[in-house]
Amino acid sequence: MTTSVAQWGLFEASFTGPSEGNPFMEVTLEATFQQGERQVRVPGFYDGEGVYKIRFMPDQPGIWRFVTRSNASEPDGQGGEVSVTAPLPGRHGPVRVANTFHFAHADGTPYLPFGTTCYAWTHQPLAMQAQTLETLAKTRFNKVRMGVFPKDYPYNVNEPLHDVYQRGADGELDFDRPNPAAFRQFETQVMALGALGIEADVILFHPYDRWNYSGMSAEQDYRYVQYLVARLGAHANVWWALANEYDFMLDTKPMAQWDRFFQIIAENDPYRHLTSIHNGAPTANYDHRQPWVSHVCMQHWDVKRTPEWRAAYGKPVVNDEPEYEGNLTEAWGNITAEELVHRFWTMALRGAYAGHGETYRHPEDLIWWAKGGELHGEAWQRIGFLRDILEESVTNGFEPVDASVRFSSRISAATDGDTTIIYLGEHQPEIWPYGLPKVDGDYEVDLIDSWAMTVTPAEIVPAPENHPVRHGAVSIAKAPSAAFAVKLPRRPGLAIRVRSRVRG
Repeated sequence: MTTSVAQWGLFEASFTGPSEGNPFMEVTLEATFQQGERQVRVPGFYDGEGVYKIRFMPDQPGIWRFVTRSNASEPDGQGGEVSVTAPLPGRHGPVRVANTFHFAHADGTPYLPFGTTCYAWTHQPLAMQAQTLETLAKTRFNKVRMGVFPKDYPYNVNEPLHDVYQRGADGELDFDRPNPAAFRQFETQVMALGALGIEADVILFHPYDRWNYSGMSAEQDYRYVQYLVARLGAHANVWWALANEYDFMLDTKPMAQWDRFFQIIAENDPYRHLTSIHNGAPTANYDHRQPWVSHVCMQHWDVKRTPEWRAAYGKPVVNDEPEYEGNLTEAWGNITAEELVHRFWTMALRGAYAGHGETYRHPEDLIWWAKGGELHGEAWQRIGFLRDILEESVTNGFEPVDASVRFSSRISAATDGDTTIIYLGEHQPEIWPYGLPKVDGDYEVDLIDSWAMTVTPAEIVPAPENHPVRHGAVSIAKAPSAAFAVKLPRRPGLAIRVRSRVRG
């Protein structure tokens, strides 16, 4: 029998097998999928009640054939055929690193991450989970950071919808027996995000825990990582985030163990999903130069340091926690919407990406950053506006302007193809001549208001002749002659966009 599935879709085959003992530990299952001379090893998993599953995400159209291997007789030696058709409309395949510092889908479509954080949204009541998806559908977010394990932290102390592991006769969690119901619910929401065009940035571990999930043994941790990858790896919209604030768990999970987690993912994920790790302390960055790390994930409030991180690691930089819009007592959760929007623009125009979070107090602790639900702030609309601005003309990813342009240490500017954007941020000059074209050309020049979300034709005025560029109190250079200058209203958050009228 031949089953049909679209390219980058999900093929699933189920088999019966032993249910006695502990199949999670005692039964092995994998399959080899073959197309021509190419073979792909795919791990299987136990889904409870004597059911075993193999999931496969085909990356090429045509006929694929598979055969299973197991140490149990029933699921061993099973086979079948998969007919892979063209991708469904709007499906572009998993996200990969592209052009060193940026991302694109497998079919080459550029991907600019504009993510948000909802750590424990899949552990809330089903009605609230549905509300979260409804909210996301109204936004321009295309990535969500979300934890497999529930979270115990201020503003997030309710019991989860499911235990991630089964409970034994003594009522205690048995970390040798995953709870298939919990994983089914989690992967259902991963698929729901995929239907919205949103990547699921899946956080494997975190330290905020009263159930002792963070205290499992190393061997239990390793089996958990294998199980999770086997269940979720065939979903095209999955990213692997080893931890939220891994350095707060080094006492129980030393560095060698984190290295091993990366290796287990590489051994069991034939699709090479993006893989990262996230720090707590600003000085505790993992060595992102390691080959198993696809991109730099961090939290740091000083977003103007972005060029340092690009230079240090030579990989895409995603600052998922540049602090959160909100009014909590904690410093990380009380910056203004204006400041968060400013940090997004600053990072984007320095060649990297930022992440959103919202932390406004609520009488029932229904806070977006923790539980999802509804958004109450003002940054999310402006972040969507920034995404629209960048996606209008992106070809390879915005690259910072040459550091020899003297304003670059204070002003953020980048170029991609025939487009240059200069973000003035907190600076409010009356006129701006620097970094504008100095050669003859036919240009569109727009003034962008990052807060009002407007794009209007810029007011062009003659450029000053040999205007001095100053560093502190000392004049160190003369600006190259510009073809024109832009007259500006004096308010923060403005950007200038220069585009050639002859596109492409």
